[in-house]
Amino acid sequence: MSGPVRAAILQMTSGIDPLANARTLTAAISSAAGEGAAMLFTPEMSGLLDRDRQRGAASIVAQDSDPVLAAVREAAAQHGIWVQLGSLALRGDDGRFVNRGFVIDADGAIRATYDKLHLFDVDLPTGERWRESDAYVPGARAVVVDTPLGSLGLSICYDVRFPDLYRALTDAGATLLAVPAAFTRPTGAAHWHTLLRARAIEAGVHVIAAAQTGSHADGRTTFGHSLAIDPWGEILLDMGAPAGLGLVEIDPARVTDVRGRVPAIVHRRPIPPVTRA
Repeated sequence: MSGPVRAAILQMTSGIDPLANARTLTAAISSAAGEGAAMLFTPEMSGLLDRDRQRGAASIVAQDSDPVLAAVREAAAQHGIWVQLGSLALRGDDGRFVNRGFVIDADGAIRATYDKLHLFDVDLPTGERWRESDAYVPGARAVVVDTPLGSLGLSICYDVRFPDLYRALTDAGATLLAVPAAFTRPTGAAHWHTLLRARAIEAGVHVIAAAQTGSHADGRTTFGHSLAIDPWGEILLDMGAPAGLGLVEIDPARVTDVRGRVPAIVHRRPIPPVTRA
């Protein structure tokens, strides 16, 4: 790989109609390819965002039957662009729900899948209460996949608060991290930029975080501010609040440069047992 590679980020306001969301995704794939992007990144729950679980369950199907996934794969192949489909709500093999991300290549083939490891169960000071584990089961593996932008480590939203995952991904060779998200406004305003910059700095990697934004059909609001961050922690792109498509140049050589200056990833050591004094 030589020289910078153009990436596209889709900031969405996903709703409760998967087919409408699919149209937004396929239009973005066409636009990203037209802008010369090698890869498009989309947010968590790109295909359906519905906090009414009874209503949403009617639209949650197995991977092989999901119309959003099928539309994205077809559009990726048509336009010759890779897609990191942030995540979809799907039925797993045992019938329970999974929050699953995908890497789809320029032929429309699925190169990798990742099920969200850490589920968002919180009570916020605003009165918002979220219990992702009431409906979803966590994943059981961490995933790194080769892409046109480098070795990509996959994660989803709440995972960003658990640095051990990113240590494992970068120990396995990841030079780029995807953190698709649907952050609430309170947690986003407080922690979004800080956490994502920390994940980039601690391992000397690029971070791309495609986010949900605005007021959604199910009544929730999300923070937006999709980000691209370089290995030194500099913000290359902050998309603010509006939905839309952003473009950013990712230079893989920047990883080598930063790790040469501060080789923290080389200095990692196993942590010994904690002694309580």
